[in-house]
Amino acid sequence: DRRSWLAAAPAVLMMAWGGNQFTPLLLLYRKVEGYSALQVDLFFGAYIIGLIPGFLIAGSLSDRFGRKPLMVVSVALSVAAAVVLALGSASPTAMMIGRLLSGVSVAVAMVVGTTWIRELSTGTVPPAVTARRASLTITAGFLLGAVAAGVLAQWAPWPTITPYVVQLVLTSVAAVALARGVETAGDRSHPQGREHERRPLVDVVIAPEHRRRFFTVVVPMAPWVFAAPALAFAVSPAIVVERLGGLEIAFAALLTLVSLTVGFLIQPSVPRIAARVGGASGSVGLGLLAIGTLLVAANVAVQSPLVACAAGVLLGGAYGVCMLTGLVEVQAMAGGRNLAGLTGLYYALTYIGFALPAILSALAPTFGMLPLLVAVAVLACGCAALVAFGVRRTR
Repeated sequence: DRRSWLAAAPAVLMMAWGGNQFTPLLLLYRKVEGYSALQVDLFFGAYIIGLIPGFLIAGSLSDRFGRKPLMVVSVALSVAAAVVLALGSASPTAMMIGRLLSGVSVAVAMVVGTTWIRELSTGTVPPAVTARRASLTITAGFLLGAVAAGVLAQWAPWPTITPYVVQLVLTSVAAVALARGVETAGDRSHPQGREHERRPLVDVVIAPEHRRRFFTVVVPMAPWVFAAPALAFAVSPAIVVERLGGLEIAFAALLTLVSLTVGFLIQPSVPRIAARVGGASGSVGLGLLAIGTLLVAANVAVQSPLVACAAGVLLGGAYGVCMLTGLVEVQAMAGGRNLAGLTGLYYALTYIGFALPAILSALAPTFGMLPLLVAVAVLACGCAALVAFGVRRTR
């Protein structure tokens, strides 16, 4: 069935929804519950702690036990996280536990769910199309979750609870679709299926012929995938917060809407961009990121919400181009047995970029935000040049 991948897509979308809806709520928790900036950073750190090991072991576990069982676990963890976060907003311990569970859930969905979408995309569907389906599903989840949570937190009653209730209702719908999904990980009663059980828990293999391209094309680009939206809706709102008249939560949601919508819409054009630049679409994405970062730097002096939105457009384009380019690269490098593992490694590298706002906040009192943002733009340009060089040398 050409539409069988749609059984997995709603669950992947809702796991991304649950992971990213916390972003616009950060300001809410500081305002309502009185959490400090450090405590909020720790909540996000707990999310990362759940993500990274999940990225590295989820693929191997799904090879052993199947894609569908791992996705069921992901849904269960997401539901548990939502309940804990909704009921425990006043408890730092509960917030840490909820974010940890959420991180594991998102990691499983991004690794196993996107692999399952690719495997369910049967027939003569080109690899770039299957990668785009997975990337668009994740992007849509990140976008819708953050925007819905921001709107509900700004204007709905019970703002610390209502976003999670909406998430739980929609997740139950996704679970119904998930139940119809067909397992694709192979028959574990067959000797070839049982060989998965003998693999190490962290099973990531890069074939020798692909290693040079991985380290010169994928690695310099991957951390910027989430650094771009982090600049758009974590750094930019703080720069213009005094101009927002108490609507800072809604504005953070607006920047999420702007940046991730552009990231969503640009992805179908990435193959054409790659064709025009000799395969170096990653360099184009990094170029957009550098320009967007310079716009954020200029806004340190201007403090204009409109300039922040314009930067969000460029940074969203950077996210979309780099995300899909990296997925296409690793799927082309992966053999049939290592698709989930290599995808997990790629996602682990991308989430390094979410550390950028914390790094900027720590260094800003010493060096100033404007020089730091200019330095980030220069570094992005250097990575763009490295990616272009790597593409030419490994063509």
